[in-house]
Amino acid sequence: MSTNPNEVERHIFEADIVDDEPPMRKSGWWRRFAEWWRRSSWVPAALRSRQAFSGAAFDAAAFTVYSPKLFVGAVWRGAVLAARAWRRWVGVRDYRDAAEHSEKLADKFIEIRELTLFRWKVTGAVALFAAAVHVVLWVCFGSLALWIAGGVAAVTLAIVGRRKEGAPGRKPVLSGPRSFAWTMEPQVLVDAFRDAKLIGKDESLRLVERAARAGDGWAITVDLPATRKAADVVKNREALASALAVDEVQLIVERVRGRGGHAGRVFLWVADEDPYAGPPVRLPLLDAEWWDAWRPIPFGLDARNRRVDLPLVWTSLLVGAIPRQGKTSAARIPAAGLVLDPYTRLYVFDGKGGKDWEAAEAVAHRFVCGDEIEHTTAVRDHLVELVAEVQNRYSRMSTLDDEICPESKITPAISRDSALGMPITAVIIDEVQVFLENSEREEVGGRKTTLGGYIADLLTYLARKGPAVGIVVILATQRPDSNTIPSRLRAVLGSRFALRVMDWRDSNIVLGEQMNTRGFDASALLTHHKGVGILRPDGDTDAGEETVALTVRTYYMVNAEWRSICERGRALREAAGTLTGHASGDDDQEAIDETAVVKALGTGTAAMPEPENLPEPLAAVCHYLGPELDDREFVPTAELADALDLAPGVFAQQMGDLGCRPTRNRIPADDGETRRVRGYFTAEIRAAVERLATDEIGADADGEDEQP
Repeated sequence: MSTNPNEVERHIFEADIVDDEPPMRKSGWWRRFAEWWRRSSWVPAALRSRQAFSGAAFDAAAFTVYSPKLFVGAVWRGAVLAARAWRRWVGVRDYRDAAEHSEKLADKFIEIRELTLFRWKVTGAVALFAAAVHVVLWVCFGSLALWIAGGVAAVTLAIVGRRKEGAPGRKPVLSGPRSFAWTMEPQVLVDAFRDAKLIGKDESLRLVERAARAGDGWAITVDLPATRKAADVVKNREALASALAVDEVQLIVERVRGRGGHAGRVFLWVADEDPYAGPPVRLPLLDAEWWDAWRPIPFGLDARNRRVDLPLVWTSLLVGAIPRQGKTSAARIPAAGLVLDPYTRLYVFDGKGGKDWEAAEAVAHRFVCGDEIEHTTAVRDHLVELVAEVQNRYSRMSTLDDEICPESKITPAISRDSALGMPITAVIIDEVQVFLENSEREEVGGRKTTLGGYIADLLTYLARKGPAVGIVVILATQRPDSNTIPSRLRAVLGSRFALRVMDWRDSNIVLGEQMNTRGFDASALLTHHKGVGILRPDGDTDAGEETVALTVRTYYMVNAEWRSICERGRALREAAGTLTGHASGDDDQEAIDETAVVKALGTGTAAMPEPENLPEPLAAVCHYLGPELDDREFVPTAELADALDLAPGVFAQQMGDLGCRPTRNRIPADDGETRRVRGYFTAEIRAAVERLATDEIGADADGEDEQP
């Protein structure tokens, strides 16, 4: 540094040149003129913007390239039409048809024959006259006259043979298979929408974005006519695929929402071939040294080969499928991301008892593998421990200041602070139906229930209250029915993933009610699509809040790669000092207050009185419904009367005496539609049971039973 104040110190700086002058703003009249130009009806649409002009130029270039082919085709069709018209004229077809219709063909035969001969003579005379005129023109003016005459004839035939919408042509005959051609001829797309009954015969589509290559397929965005809804197009995707002559798995239909869309804007993407038929794609996490559980985990690829990430914090996941469709592999993908984060705690319960989750034993805080009663009891004890941990976390978070815990929710800093002891904790249960269907009777809080029902209540509490304090619930089952996964549990599971299932009912149980009517049915997936399913993400996924569901081909890893990830996760935990519980050899259960746990569960564990203590037919109804009394919302009268072998009228009268009145409600039919039937809401049946338990209506019923 220079000490002389009169000496200029010189330095060399590296910097960018910055233009200090403010940008030139367009004058007011120019902006008004540009706005008028874009909106004025006097200006052609092709000249209102650069995009429109480039589109018009492209259309003009395409028309120029295809015009010779179009002209030759029009001339040929004109010649065919002219030949047909001459044939009908010379054959007196109109006169003959009228005579046949009036059954006077025999009487008019001579007249028809004479008129036919006369028209043949006229045809010959006209042909000779035309030939003579051509000869005279050739002699007088040379070949130029013939070229002019031929050009005029060709133009005339082209005008006659031009394609006109709605014009009748030849009668349809069997021909070759239909092919996908709308990328070259947009009119075919319009016809497909009409054939699928998505638009009327007099309606058309408006092109928003022209057909262009997008990955391994074609993409286009169109606007439907006014009052037509994009949701109907999504719902009838199979009909549109048939009209386009492609397999429905190749057709992706999405409603364009947000700022650039509206209720009638549709995005279509058609793959060149089956997008899910390729070989399995390797899981990207196999190349990661570690992973942050707060980041969305790479889950798979969509039909357009775009990566689909699935966040786990703040939500939960249900995976359902029939056997051998990739359910366990799909559940291990989010588990792999959690394993690679050394600051996560894992509860891994495998109801199958195989080797699929054996490697996770090296990193799991609590681990259970098996389907015996002792395994189910261990799962219950670990879940009770975790429910108490959730209560403890809420209590401790309430004492933290606003800088550390600003919103009464867990943060990345809190989850990694070993002093606070609140890491991200995941409950991963494969074959959860093994534990939920356990019918072992036990008493919880003074009330009788089943062991499986108690586990369902514990999981419901964790899925409902746990996400705010860092609890992640991942459940996988090969029996996605209402008896296995209670509705109270399904209702609080944020993300759903359904691989191939048996029918649309099972698909709706996994994905949610009426999802098949919105175009998402996992039973329609093909048998050879292993690892392919429909993902209904939670609202905070990278797929976007407006995404209802999408078909995903999950990533894949073999068992050896899964074992490698678990070994890497154990090494990370040993280095970070976060290896705890079963993985560290400590299986001691923490001391908990079970009374507080039962109180936290509330009325979820409250069991109904025993069926044998109830009057008939209410006892038989409760025995028939069983766990479905809590899961189902409505039961038709016909179903109950058939199951109990009672006359519907007598059954309705007996139920009415017990305080259950039948009502009409809409239920889904076997064909996916809804129909209105008479039946009982299960809430009213439960209310009647509770009233009987408190002797509100029990006295009258007992009095009737005592009569001889």
